[in-house]
Amino acid sequence: MTNNTVLAKSEARNPKFETISKSETPCLAGRQANSKQYDLEGRALEFARAVRRFVKKLPRSISNIEDAKQVVRSSGSVGANYIEANESLSKKDFVMRVKISRKESKESSYWLQLIDVNGSEALEKERRNLLQESTELMKILSAIMRKSQ
Repeated sequence: MTNNTVLAKSEARNPKFETISKSETPCLAGRQANSKQYDLEGRALEFARAVRRFVKKLPRSISNIEDAKQVVRSSGSVGANYIEANESLSKKDFVMRVKISRKESKESSYWLQLIDVNGSEALEKERRNLLQESTELMKILSAIMRKSQ
């Protein structure tokens, strides 16, 4: 086997298990409305970053500190598990990782709803946006699950 053959085999990938590279499409912050291709890994990463920015602005209370820890973990797990899904070795493993990613997105919504914004309209608006993004990620991951089974 020549080096070119080995290289070609190692580069061969199953498109069902891949995401679009960041150079092919922008992520959440600058995505194009008419773009049919989408970088879900980038979108999940931007969601986790947005949650972290939101948490930094929250009023400090015992419950907010604990809820913030949980939402930071679950929001980061959405993307981490989706990356794991894309690196999976089997279809069964792929579906399982996508299910976990969806579950983490759902959990993020739960923790976001529990956080006390102390009547701040700006924080409430930010929370609604994060809840909407979490719901959209959950729906996208659900569609991926249905189509992959």
